[in-house]
Amino acid sequence: DVQLVESGGGLVQAGGSLRLSCAASGFSFDDYGITWFRQAPGKERDGVACISSSDGSTYYHSSVTGRFTLSTDNDKNTVYLQMNNLKSEDTAVYYCALGPGDCSGTRSDMDYWGKGTLVTVSS
Repeated sequence: DVQLVESGGGLVQAGGSLRLSCAASGFSFDDYGITWFRQAPGKERDGVACISSSDGSTYYHSSVTGRFTLSTDNDKNTVYLQMNNLKSEDTAVYYCALGPGDCSGTRSDMDYWGKGTLVTVSS
């Protein structure tokens, strides 16, 4: 069965960095696009970044472009989200999810979710 476990969240000052991990099991990286979502209190859960299964292309929301970077370690079945120059607006629970391989999906299109990891950025 597919399992996704996020880790790496915590408290960091604005301008600092964190690296989130999504440890996955029960699927092949060839079969799904992997998307990081985030949700702040009272707001919708929105996509932040996605890596496609077809060619490994990465896509980023405009609010994080240039600051966040996706990478994978296929041997470890792990996806990383390196977050640099963090801002208070980045505070949210971050979720790893599996969806369409071409990164075309939105929240409702995701097939599997992790339970999330909390990132808090202080001013």
